[in-house]
Amino acid sequence: IDLLRIRKELEIDATDFRDIINETTFKLIWGELGGDELKTAPRGFMKDHEDIDLIKKKMFVFKKYYTDNEVQNDDFIQNVAVTFKAILPFFDYMSEILTTDLNGESLI
Repeated sequence: IDLLRIRKELEIDATDFRDIINETTFKLIWGELGGDELKTAPRGFMKDHEDIDLIKKKMFVFKKYYTDNEVQNDDFIQNVAVTFKAILPFFDYMSEILTTDLNGESLI
């Protein structure tokens, strides 16, 4: 149900999502969106939708790897804080979607 809700939101308008994942600092820290995806459009979605690349996703994954030297560096904690601050807009966006219906009404 959560994945369908995310897909429906992206079908309506993926602009905010794309703005978040393409923001310069975000992209520099977190890179490209990963995660498994379908080979074709999910049932009920148009295969030629302009945002089908996002709608086909089965998961929305960002990974950040640290080297041993980075982890042992004195500024590691600050680096992690910057890293997580950069992904906060993504978490906020997903939280908003998953706590509202398609009309923007709260589900909580």
